[in-house]
Amino acid sequence: QVQLMESGGGTVQSGGSLRLSCVASGFTYGTYCMAWLREVPGKVRKGVATIESGGRTNYVDSVKGRFTISQDNGANTLYLQMNSLKPEDTAMYFCAAGPKCAKSNDVIYFFGGTVYWGQGTQVTVSS
Repeated sequence: QVQLMESGGGTVQSGGSLRLSCVASGFTYGTYCMAWLREVPGKVRKGVATIESGGRTNYVDSVKGRFTISQDNGANTLYLQMNSLKPEDTAMYFCAAGPKCAKSNDVIYFFGGTVYWGQGTQVTVSS
């Protein structure tokens, strides 16, 4: 049974930092593409960053230079370091795992099989 458990969300002032974590179980970590996505009520869930099994990373333009995705394969854990946070970063952040992922026209997407999701962790950035 695949499980993804996010943590690390909270409320922070504009310009602050947060580090999200996602502990994975139930599959061979390091063989999937891992991603962080975020969702604002009433809007479509959108990818923020991905890290492929070989370590290649991708970011959407709005977070480049501010967010860093990384993972510890030995600990089955995915991270998202978020710096210089802005009010527009406020969202529910989700961890996801899928066989393959890509970015096209600044949109991140999965393909090639089942995608697994965590329950999400709320990030609120106050101005």
